[in-house]
Amino acid sequence: MATINPVILSGGAGTRLWPLSRPHFPKQFIALTSGRTMLQETALRVSDPAVFAAPVVVCSDEHRFVVAEQMRAVGPAPAAIMLEPVARNTAPAIAAAADWLGGGDALMLVLPSDHVIRDTAAFRAAVNRAATAAEAGWLVTFGIAPDQPETGYGYIARGAALEGCDGAYKVARFTEKPDAETAARYLAQGDHAWNSGMFLFRADTYLAELERLQPAMAESCRRAVSAARGDLDFLRLDEAAFAACDSASIDYAVMEHTERAAVVPADLGWSDVGSWSALWDAVERDTDGNAAIGTVVAVDSHNNYLRADGPLIAGLGLEDMVVVTTADAVLVAPKNRAQEVRALYDALRAAGHDEADQHRKVFRPWGSYEGIDSGTGFQVKHITVKSGQKLSLQKHHHRAEHWIVVRGRARVTRDKESFVLEANQSTYIPVGAVHRLENIGDIPLDLIEVQSGDYLGEDDIERLEDQYGRS
Repeated sequence: MATINPVILSGGAGTRLWPLSRPHFPKQFIALTSGRTMLQETALRVSDPAVFAAPVVVCSDEHRFVVAEQMRAVGPAPAAIMLEPVARNTAPAIAAAADWLGGGDALMLVLPSDHVIRDTAAFRAAVNRAATAAEAGWLVTFGIAPDQPETGYGYIARGAALEGCDGAYKVARFTEKPDAETAARYLAQGDHAWNSGMFLFRADTYLAELERLQPAMAESCRRAVSAARGDLDFLRLDEAAFAACDSASIDYAVMEHTERAAVVPADLGWSDVGSWSALWDAVERDTDGNAAIGTVVAVDSHNNYLRADGPLIAGLGLEDMVVVTTADAVLVAPKNRAQEVRALYDALRAAGHDEADQHRKVFRPWGSYEGIDSGTGFQVKHITVKSGQKLSLQKHHHRAEHWIVVRGRARVTRDKESFVLEANQSTYIPVGAVHRLENIGDIPLDLIEVQSGDYLGEDDIERLEDQYGRS
């Protein structure tokens, strides 16, 4: 079998897991079911060099440094981190990866970055079966054996077996998310599977079908890759070309219309973790059926998902509930309405709540900052700078800054001065001063920043020099 090229799609917003997952830091970057993030678990699943090439990761420009850091923490180094200048769904993202791989007979294993797969051996066996069909020119999707009449997934009806491809079948039809009665019928029939959103095919097969079915999209993706440019460790797709693509999923653009769609049924212990109820089902629970993460005390409570990433959760008499706390938000919802959290997110955005999209803690390539307090003319932040990292050389036109070092050693540049601050020392950055902060120690640098001025927006920054290419 030829080497398989994993293509990891990391473009989702994960709003159905609000408030933990938000568009600026969605669920694939969070440790939900283990000590590693969903993206890291996906990468490790395809890290055997005897079978898989280094992965291609497709993500948004906003998430590029998070992707690079999380991939670096687990290895292997990606073959490419491809940046989408605008979101265009999965069909163009996969086409760009196929073009970058050079088309031809390269086998592509397309994986969302935010799925749970408990049975790695079954996953590998399913990939082997799918590869045989893919090498024969089929566009293979993985169909998950259903264990309940789930209405939150699309379904695939299995057709005739593919000759010479053991365990693979032609797709008879795709069905969108059914009602409960239809889902129960599919389960009873035994010839339907959940649509996993994972695929395996040759790059040239996919590109040929996309060219036939969506020629304008195929051409836009070709131009976006041919005009792409390198930026540090990233590959930036050409914005004008990629933006010209229609936004469409691979199912809608190709799989539902091609005559070459095949399915490999598989029982992988799979979940797309698309709701709090799905996450409750995917994690360990106590004898009362409670999934309790963080500082949680539950009395006379059963079958709940309780996660405290913020204040303590104390539950009394809770049944089939979801309670999630973060530093700046609390979610309380019946578990059987978990699929509706997206509607709640939409309502929060419509009402203008920043908490809809943005966590209080914001990650940057050099570390992170977290809002502590704010009011008229001031705000306070906790800033953490990783060892050896430094912020851009910059200035602000509307605000002054006071820095108090709590831990670590900082080198401060302020106009023509350069000096070192230790723990319990502080300095002042006047409005308009050219300045930079650098961690010159072996441990994270923690400091408190107090901003004061007539405008405190994050866009009041003029970068004069930046090692991350943002100036």
